Amino acid sequence: MYSNKAVQNWVEEMAKLTKPDNIVWIDGSEEEKERLEKQALETGEIIELNQEKLPGCFLHRTEVNDVARVEGRTFICTRRKEDAGPTNNWMDPTEAYEKLSKIFDGSMKGRTMYVIPYLMGPAGSPFSKVGVEVTDSIYVVLNMRIMTRMGKVAMDHLGDSDDFVKGLHSKANLDPENRYICHFPEDNTIWSVNSGYGGNVLLGKKCFALRIASYMGRQEGWMAEHMLILGIEDPKGNVSYIAAAFPSACGKTNLAMLIPPEVYAKEGYKVWTVGDDIAWMRIGEDGRLWAINPEAGFFGVAPGTSMKSNPNALLTTQKNTIFTNVVLTPENTVWWEGMGVEPPATGIDWKGNPWTPDSGEKGAHPNSRFTAPACQCPSISPEWENPKGVPISAILFGGRRAKVAPLVYQSFDWEHGVFMGATMGSETTAAAMGAVGVVRRDPMAMLPFCGYNMGDYFAHWLEMGKKIPNPPKIFNVNWFRTNDEGKFIWPGFGENFRVLKWILDRCEGKVDAVESPIGYLPDVNDIDLTGIEDEVSKETLANLLSIDKESWKEEINSQSEFFAKFDRLPAEIKKQQEALIKRLGI
Repeated sequence: MYSNKAVQNWVEEMAKLTKPDNIVWIDGSEEEKERLEKQALETGEIIELNQEKLPGCFLHRTEVNDVARVEGRTFICTRRKEDAGPTNNWMDPTEAYEKLSKIFDGSMKGRTMYVIPYLMGPAGSPFSKVGVEVTDSIYVVLNMRIMTRMGKVAMDHLGDSDDFVKGLHSKANLDPENRYICHFPEDNTIWSVNSGYGGNVLLGKKCFALRIASYMGRQEGWMAEHMLILGIEDPKGNVSYIAAAFPSACGKTNLAMLIPPEVYAKEGYKVWTVGDDIAWMRIGEDGRLWAINPEAGFFGVAPGTSMKSNPNALLTTQKNTIFTNVVLTPENTVWWEGMGVEPPATGIDWKGNPWTPDSGEKGAHPNSRFTAPACQCPSISPEWENPKGVPISAILFGGRRAKVAPLVYQSFDWEHGVFMGATMGSETTAAAMGAVGVVRRDPMAMLPFCGYNMGDYFAHWLEMGKKIPNPPKIFNVNWFRTNDEGKFIWPGFGENFRVLKWILDRCEGKVDAVESPIGYLPDVNDIDLTGIEDEVSKETLANLLSIDKESWKEEINSQSEFFAKFDRLPAEIKKQQEALIKRLGI
């Protein structure tokens, strides 16, 4: 089918191991899509939804024991343990290949092996990279078709090269005790077995685009980051781009698809979505940092997505979307908690059982998903597939902090910004397991996704800062500050645009800032409160921008505890912390 010898040889080797009954090479055509959907409908792997209301949409249910990423079963397999670092699970590559080969041996007997060549990044972009995933799951093929540029386009990009990421996946027996997601960064290889859940088996996503790509980026002098990319267009038609990293449950997708408040929309401001999850960034010829979104779709969490929280996301899912583990309604449409519409009187829950709102159980799994083409998003940027990428003016870090972090502040310089990213974290909420208010550190939102030693990752960030002639400015945002009653002070959602506007004004040198011990803060008069004065007064804003020394004392102790884990913590990070202590006078 394709003439690349390296790909053919590797596929033959994997087929020899897994012993499928037949092999299908994926070409990415419409005819192929229809044929695969028909097969998946016949086997019950997907359910056709109401084609009038949701054209081209399907529902899939995973096994009950297979509903999320399994961090405890996810390994970085480097020859030296210290190269995986203290925050990753490590397995010796020889041991991993041996252990997993036994599980993969004959795992595709009686099944079809699908060979999926896929491209991460826009066609024709020097940023883009090729992967080949072999799998025994039609669900994976149909999802990868949405999430990546699949088939001929990838093989054309690869040409005769042997530079591709090798991904082997088999559902095997979906045995949780033998579920492994192993990454071999030194071999450009990913092996995933005994799972059917997207985050573990759509190997182009976190496995390649972050874990393997972060390692590649360090070797090759670029950055693979867990960041959204958005563009803000002013009334004159000028567009500036922001990349932002947030841990989960901090409104990342909502920010990527933000709708400006009416007062700004009337003036002609627009927000454009380039990507909602991953950014690959390189230094451009003009000395700025340029970013692409390597993905072609959104793999979003359904619960909580509504016309109020994120209309653009919901509208994206109205056609050609695969829903996983949500409620099936009697009209053959879908529903989930937090959708903002009344639940159906009866339905079928994510496990396939009859369900009513009085069942006492959630109808959709809390991690239920939608896989939707990015091109359908109402706010998708005209530049989202530009092979050059887009130039980044600002990088944002953020988390969910009740008292410590102000609404927004700017780093003094790149090195200080890396320190801000390295100390990023969120406080646990009632929804999370365990105690409330405990800080979970998640540097640059990459803790579960960095393919090598996190200390070396910080060093790579510091190194990149020395190489970028015109680096983006770095900011920290916190939409989640609370009052003494535990209520959020800042309205969030679309109103976050006001903060982004101040950030871009800083990048363009249009406004001054107030120097504080933790960074540059806005003057209260420089964040426009037009239209929300009743909700956020100048006094409230001053409170949102205040710094409490006692909270920062605790924060620094917590940072030190976290840093103690690292055997390779760059000296610059420690130096930044010492300078912060001195500035705070604590």
